[in-house]
Amino acid sequence: MTEQVALSITSTRTLDVASVPFHADISGALFWEEQRLLVVSDLHLEKGSSFAARGVLLPPYDTGATLDRLATVVARHDPRVVIALGDSFHDRTAHERLSVADRDAVAALQAGRDWIWISGNHDPLLPRDLGGTVADEVAIGPIIFRHEPTGACGEIAGHLHPKARVSARGRSMERRCFACDGMRAVMPAFGAYAGGLSIRDAAFAKIFPKNGFIAHLLGDRRVHAIAAARCY
Repeated sequence: MTEQVALSITSTRTLDVASVPFHADISGALFWEEQRLLVVSDLHLEKGSSFAARGVLLPPYDTGATLDRLATVVARHDPRVVIALGDSFHDRTAHERLSVADRDAVAALQAGRDWIWISGNHDPLLPRDLGGTVADEVAIGPIIFRHEPTGACGEIAGHLHPKARVSARGRSMERRCFACDGMRAVMPAFGAYAGGLSIRDAAFAKIFPKNGFIAHLLGDRRVHAIAAARCY
């Protein structure tokens, strides 16, 4: 790792959006402590079965693995509200393919808390039989939660599945990441089979001017904050 990149790495888990502090969880979730609100994005449940239907065989364990990880995060923060920030299901009929065990897991996660499904481009017509409420976007104070980022101040969005590559000890490392410039943030995909888009892609330049943002990489033990300009 170069000296300059090494110096940019911090152990902080705090990510500010429009002066609101969030805990950037190593799992890829955000927690707003004051509101006891947990945010996850792009679960892409049943992506494996969707691919299998098209002849691309993947191990059919992605939904269970994603829900297990989500259960761990929910237990860690004990949120009052959970917002699933769009593309929770990989396609329009994915919820119909959920196993009984996975449906029970979703119900257990929702028990005793408010649950909000934000509609995404993969799941524009969200099911009404899985508990929780459905919305296109949610505004709380200066923060607005939506699926597709517009670059608006106070916005927390998903959709782009940001990832970043850095050099570390003479070898490259690519990780999912939060992308944030202090006024807006794009969340990493939470789903086990969800892919990623490099933060150097032109899509991010439309949201963050001149690469002026930080990539908060999900490490093995902590979240690492690295200037986007240092990533490739």
